[in-house]
Amino acid sequence: MTDTRTAVDEPQGDAEVVQLQNGLTCSVPASSPLARLLRSQRTWVGPDARQRLAILRAAKTVAIVGASPNPTRSSYFVGTYLQQSSDLDVWFVNPNATEILGQPVYPDLRSLPGVPDIVVVFRKASDIPSVVDDVVAIGASTIWVQLGIWNEEAAYDAEARGLTVVMDRCIKVEHARFHGGLHLLGFDTGQISSRRTLR
Repeated sequence: MTDTRTAVDEPQGDAEVVQLQNGLTCSVPASSPLARLLRSQRTWVGPDARQRLAILRAAKTVAIVGASPNPTRSSYFVGTYLQQSSDLDVWFVNPNATEILGQPVYPDLRSLPGVPDIVVVFRKASDIPSVVDDVVAIGASTIWVQLGIWNEEAAYDAEARGLTVVMDRCIKVEHARFHGGLHLLGFDTGQISSRRTLR
């Protein structure tokens, strides 16, 4: 009788061990499509909903890095929302602007009047490592990278340096969701309620 079993857990030649999302590992040819796919998948996992709520509840100040004076930009919209719908003090950071939403704009994080509880980032993914450096340098505790921006290596590095990291999530959507203004998927509920919010 012929034994048709294969030793899937022994690397063969140009093989590598990859970790699956369930925590298990397996050996696959390094050049295979499966290995490339697994390498491209996200492995970093940030704070869950309860933890994100705790971050927002504890915060008193937010700095928005990459804030824009252009009303069509998402950072402007988020800044407007945070000013009008939260108790947070909002500081804007942009070396190329002087005023946003009636407030002075700071050229960098070091120029802020204090240390923000959350640094919200509207910069491209490749800029996130340098922003992490700046956040660590000023002693802030949380970096919140906006929806659509992902740099997994920077997230791991930031956590290793003591930062709390939220990434690829909109702080406006998260705040509104926790305060009854959004459906779980982020849509306006259209409901008017007398229920007290979590401000």
